[in-house]
Amino acid sequence: MRLSRYFMPILKENPKEAEIVSHRLMLRAGMIRQQSQGIYSWLPLGKRVLDKVNAIIRDEQNRAGAIELSMPTLQSAELWQESGRYDAYGKEMLRIKDRQDRPMLYGPTNEEMVTDIFRSSVKSYKDLPLNLYHIQLKFRDEIRPRFGTMRSREFMMKDAYSFDLTREAAEHSYNKMFAAYLRTFDRLGLRAIPMRADTGPIGGKLSHEFIILADTGESEVFCHKDFVDFDIPGERTDFDSVEGLQAIFDKWTSLYAATSEMHDEAAFNAVPEGDRLSARGIEVGHIFYFGTKYSEPMGAKVQGPDGKEHFVHMGSYGIGPTRLVPAIIEASHDDNGIIWPASVAPFDIVVINMKAGDQACDDTCELIYAALTKAGKDVLYDDTDDRAGTKFATADLIGVPVQIIAGPRAVANGEVEVKDRKTGARETMTIEAAINRFVA
Repeated sequence: MRLSRYFMPILKENPKEAEIVSHRLMLRAGMIRQQSQGIYSWLPLGKRVLDKVNAIIRDEQNRAGAIELSMPTLQSAELWQESGRYDAYGKEMLRIKDRQDRPMLYGPTNEEMVTDIFRSSVKSYKDLPLNLYHIQLKFRDEIRPRFGTMRSREFMMKDAYSFDLTREAAEHSYNKMFAAYLRTFDRLGLRAIPMRADTGPIGGKLSHEFIILADTGESEVFCHKDFVDFDIPGERTDFDSVEGLQAIFDKWTSLYAATSEMHDEAAFNAVPEGDRLSARGIEVGHIFYFGTKYSEPMGAKVQGPDGKEHFVHMGSYGIGPTRLVPAIIEASHDDNGIIWPASVAPFDIVVINMKAGDQACDDTCELIYAALTKAGKDVLYDDTDDRAGTKFATADLIGVPVQIIAGPRAVANGEVEVKDRKTGARETMTIEAAINRFVA
């Protein structure tokens, strides 16, 4: 992508409305634009990151055996009245009526709808276990939206829903998502700690929030410091192994970890003082097991091996991609801008032409750009006629992991400079060596 043809509206000044680092940097880097209170457009640079976050989420959901579908954003109020949640949910739900005066709602979550899909199609235990997920825009009319897309009214959510014959089978499905979430956040460059949590308006009996530690976190969290060094489940994790997944769950719940709502001061004080960690935290995922809370009132049941009908046991599993993007920034930035993990960076490499219009610089940058693009790299080529300082500031602000800098003096010697955005380390090398480093 040539920067001269790209839409990336950089802001030079810090926006006054931005209270936290991620909101400020997302606005300055031209990733998002506020359309109204708590509602944002994702501009091209931001959407590239969001798409990569979603791709990792999707990959790990598929690996764990979940199956993707797509459900509508508008839902019939009748389904929510069946479950008993329509009146109980509160003002966060946006309630509307269609032209036939039928009550509708802009879905804040999809337990009712997915239960309706399940009950209309699945009748036998032989079709279980089943886990259905989608990635969709949702709406909750937050009383105080803030921090940009960290706490917005319209947001994107990956929500998965599991269906099982028994509680034991449902807990195995829960453990699948537990392990998948640990892997997902690790691939996003985050260390997420699962903590016992309140189930809130969704309801349920077993619940964990996945929390990353950050100074701008919305609430205080408490945990054992050893969580920071726990090993993440590997790529070859067997998601069909009941014993293997239970061992992962047991290890990651063996030490104290709780959100403020579930905090037990006495239990926390029992942790050796040097091992206690209290900090601010950002919730990046939440999983629930809630048994037959929805299947009973909505009649979602299957015939079991005993020939009798049984209400299915369910769980739900949420990750907020539009919340994850600022969370990653909160965990990875410096005074100059964002430092993206390579897995979600909007571009892999930015090629900086220090003197656009100079034939040697132009030819060198075109050569590098073409070679890296052919090798499958996402490359941003800064071919603008901006000053060198502006180009460097832009590259640092948007956080692309690698910068290849071509200036007249270096190019005259057949060389370019390669900068690592995270460490700031710079290395001068031949043009051929620079290309080979990233195409191998």
